Amino acid sequence: MMHACGKCSKVTAFLLVLVGVLFLLVDLGVWKFWNLQWWTVLFLMVGVTHLGMSMCKDCKDMRKK
Repeated sequence: MMHACGKCSKVTAFLLVLVGVLFLLVDLGVWKFWNLQWWTVLFLMVGVTHLGMSMCKDCKDMRKK
């Protein structure tokens, strides 16, 4: 389970909404040139989120407690 500070949680939520909207646009046929599978994007999102959390001072402090 991910335990992130408020900043990292907001950034992660924003990125998830952004990716969701992009996939919705692809499904609706508005955007036709994105040829990524959902699991590829999922792995990238998890990697970006954990990378950000590993560099965040607030997240590091939360893990120490």
